[in-house]
Amino acid sequence: MTDPSFFVGILGNVISILVFASPIGTFRRIVRNKGTEDFRWLPYVTTLLSTSLWTFYGLLKPGGLLVVTVNGAGAALEAVYVTLYLAYAPRETKAKMAKLVLAVNVGFLAAVVVVVLVSLHGGVRLFAVGLLCAALTIGMYAAPLGAMRTVVKTRSVEYMPFSLSFFLFLNGGVWSVYSVLVKDYFIGIPNAIGCVLGAAQLVLYMAYWKSTKPAARKDDEAGSEEEEEGLVHLMGQVEMAQRRVRLHKGLSLPKPSAGPLSSPRNGFGHIKSFSATPVELHSVLHQHGHGRGRFEAVKKDDDEAND
Repeated sequence: MTDPSFFVGILGNVISILVFASPIGTFRRIVRNKGTEDFRWLPYVTTLLSTSLWTFYGLLKPGGLLVVTVNGAGAALEAVYVTLYLAYAPRETKAKMAKLVLAVNVGFLAAVVVVVLVSLHGGVRLFAVGLLCAALTIGMYAAPLGAMRTVVKTRSVEYMPFSLSFFLFLNGGVWSVYSVLVKDYFIGIPNAIGCVLGAAQLVLYMAYWKSTKPAARKDDEAGSEEEEEGLVHLMGQVEMAQRRVRLHKGLSLPKPSAGPLSSPRNGFGHIKSFSATPVELHSVLHQHGHGRGRFEAVKKDDDEAND
């Protein structure tokens, strides 16, 4: 009969790879726009270090094949992310990031591998690497605490995506079960903490998702309202210019319909369309450009024409 830990480990591999693959959309955007915008680069550097160390741990551990496969795939994806970020980052960010990548992902990782293989032996070797991996993983799982604090402060889950919180919870839970089956506390303790923190994020999401109104939607509504009011105002000015031109030509004013303009709150459906000649539009722009004094002068000419 097949060991149940194998099936749990396979499920953990699938979920973890989905988590590792979640930034693909972000980097597709970076490549398309040829810029890193405001995306943070530090999480990719630290995750690359963590997955690399877990791969090394799996190689040292007897029966650690599933640990090697998932973290090897994760390290490969993170290496691609780091490379793409370096390719499109601004010059100053690129220099700072390159130094950290060389120091942490090359220098520190190489030092750990050399020291462990040369200076440590037997169970001490596995214990040292496992302890280091567990500490890094706990730090990674604790990173979303800042996002949770923002959710409570703003009463909005806009910056804490549900899918990421759900997969972190699921990932921590599956690997916690796996650690119990294989009796590996270095895998179990950090993933149990991650499962608890993921559950806390889901609770916060359920508590605040109804009160969330994305800022982008607020900006769109405000911008739409301003544009609507501005258009209504401009159309009113065009109508005034038409009437002044007709007065100068000795024409009588047309009888107004039920109302040339609707309220700005009622949308554009009832706004009457006007045909404005270049001269009439120039009159409106001329009025806006020269202020109230010019408007009074035009009004005086209109009164003389009426007389």
